Amino acid sequence: MAKHSLIEARTQTPPRVRGVGRRTTNTGRVVLQGLGLAAVTASVFVTVVAPNIGAASASSSFEGTFTAETASAQRLDVSGTVAASIFRDAYSVTEAPKPVIVETKVSTESTSSSTSDSGCPNPDAAVADPAGAQVIAAALAAERGWTGPQLDALIALWSRESGWRVNALNASSCAYGIPQALPGKKMASAGDDWLTNPATQITWGLNYIQGVYGDPVTALAHSDAVHWY
Repeated sequence: MAKHSLIEARTQTPPRVRGVGRRTTNTGRVVLQGLGLAAVTASVFVTVVAPNIGAASASSSFEGTFTAETASAQRLDVSGTVAASIFRDAYSVTEAPKPVIVETKVSTESTSSSTSDSGCPNPDAAVADPAGAQVIAAALAAERGWTGPQLDALIALWSRESGWRVNALNASSCAYGIPQALPGKKMASAGDDWLTNPATQITWGLNYIQGVYGDPVTALAHSDAVHWY
């Protein structure tokens, strides 16, 4: 009896406590789901914020070969007609005035350079020929009827005044020429070449003697008295 009870006690299955086992299983599932959700959330966060984290770094080097080829240039063909209108303002052309050339006639008097500020004629402008001048004077005096004593008086008078030199100059008074005209440019009334031409000077001198004294004899007498005529 006792032995049978022991065997029965050994073979008897202990009762299950269902409530405790299920509760333990449900709690584990919740923990696992929480861990999974946290892992997914972390993965999404890493992917959005730093997508390169965890990825293998790309190599910056290039492995391979290049083929040297000339790139074809781009070409742009344009066809058609382009019309351009050009407008130009109105203008006028004015010719520059032509230069006016003024010819200045230089008289013999102006060409003669003065020897001083007083404007005396230049004796270097002429070459004296006393003998030739007397021949001219004799011919011109004869036309007036002055021969013989009148011619002698004329030769004496102008020998004293100028020595019959066409370029005779009195530097103190600027009297000039064979008749010693004062000033010398007075003789221009007989000709523009009064500075160098003995005939022009003699003609003027004879006119002066005739107009002032009447004849050479009277002119010589005045010169003898006052040393000028």
